[in-house]
Amino acid sequence: MNEISSIRNDQNLPAEGAEALPHHVEAEQQLLGAILTNNDIYDRIASIIRPEHFHEPVHARIYEIAAARIQKNQLASPVTLKAFMEDDEGLRELGGPAYLARLAGAAISSFAARDYAQMIHDLAIRRELIRLGGDIAAKAARVDVDSEPAEQIVEAEQALYKLAEQGQSEGGFQSFLSAVTDAVQVANAAYQRDGGLAGLATGLVDLDRKLGGLHRSDLLILAGRPSMGKTSLATNIAFNVARAYRKGTLPDGSEGAVDGGVVGFFSLEMSAEQLAGRILSEASEIPSHKIRQGDMTEEEFRRFVEAAKALEACPLYIDDTAAIPIAQLAARARRLKRTHGLDLLVVDYLQLVRGTSDNRVQEIGEVSMGLKAIAKELDIPVLALSQLSRQVESRDDKRPQLSDLRESGSIEQDADVVMFVYRGDYYKEREKPDENDGEAMARWKADMERLHGKAEVIIGKQRHGPIGTVDLSFEAQFTRFGNLVQPWQQEAADEVSF
Repeated sequence: MNEISSIRNDQNLPAEGAEALPHHVEAEQQLLGAILTNNDIYDRIASIIRPEHFHEPVHARIYEIAAARIQKNQLASPVTLKAFMEDDEGLRELGGPAYLARLAGAAISSFAARDYAQMIHDLAIRRELIRLGGDIAAKAARVDVDSEPAEQIVEAEQALYKLAEQGQSEGGFQSFLSAVTDAVQVANAAYQRDGGLAGLATGLVDLDRKLGGLHRSDLLILAGRPSMGKTSLATNIAFNVARAYRKGTLPDGSEGAVDGGVVGFFSLEMSAEQLAGRILSEASEIPSHKIRQGDMTEEEFRRFVEAAKALEACPLYIDDTAAIPIAQLAARARRLKRTHGLDLLVVDYLQLVRGTSDNRVQEIGEVSMGLKAIAKELDIPVLALSQLSRQVESRDDKRPQLSDLRESGSIEQDADVVMFVYRGDYYKEREKPDENDGEAMARWKADMERLHGKAEVIIGKQRHGPIGTVDLSFEAQFTRFGNLVQPWQQEAADEVSF
């Protein structure tokens, strides 16, 4: 089968460079023929090869259409594909729909399909490495004041990571068919959970219901004034995700987290030891101040040690480097995903990450854009904490809003979700009236009782869903947020127990 010349010029390289690009047209033809004669072969090679791995563009389109039909449990054969490709200019050059029949006639046996798929994949990686190496060399050769060597290193590392992780070094346009397939897979994942979550579960039921979980490629901002508990909430979520981690086979055939996930935690304010102490306090239900002071009973210390042993295998990785630059943060996140996997990244907190600009507003903008870029590049949710400005304190209603975000323009713009932590009892406690004013004291005590142990997470922005308020419980002694039992749930529980 020599309908295609063994070598075609590549648009990104001169003619003499194109001839050096490694490829194997016959392997592509025979693998496609095998798929068109036996659709079950697709399931064996789907995790290895994607349309962009084919050197010949017509082959890529044939594979993409065949894959889409097979995923819908529809037949992919020369006859069924003919209707979709009759007007394809590339196919017409190769002889039209008759070429599909000739592909089927040259099919390899099914047992060799994975070997051929692996060969096509490896050749595609080699071609991308050649292109990438050429780009790096060309950029380095151009002495440009706007292109610093440090920036080129970051760009090269980013491109190499993408190539190693996804089999391609750069994005570009993708067909609507491919985008629709991805969207259907996300919806199917939620449907398989009985209409549950499409994203990572935080372990906080009402918050998950409002957000649909933590979605891949989303930047989530969790903001609050000091002492509101934003670090505690982020730590709780990170712990819940890591504790639920279970590895298995994903729908696309690759290995990964089927429940929970691997968590990376950049703790720029607290040390790794202090953060671990908070998590152990929550897990062992021993007040954090007792752990710090070593003031524990024998039974509490035993519980503490047992909790520590249970958490040894927890896939939660902490980096407590202070004032880390955004480029270095991205590099470390990539490295963690390559070595251990990464399903959620937490940054505590955004204003402590360094950018390159001397202008503070521009620096924060660079950091927030960088975090969003990390979320998209690594295809994970990034939860970044943020401080609020003092203007909250000057209002009667201390509930925060979007305009309270420090340097809010860029943060609000880049974030997919913005959440605020608010605890009414914190402010009410500071309004304690004079002991001699009995009526005011009674009202204050009633308010404190109503607010005690409760917190609100106010969703001020959600790009893909509703905004609103989620009520949570808060146990200050364990720095732990939890699910709050609603009055109607309590009544139902009482009826059952009765």
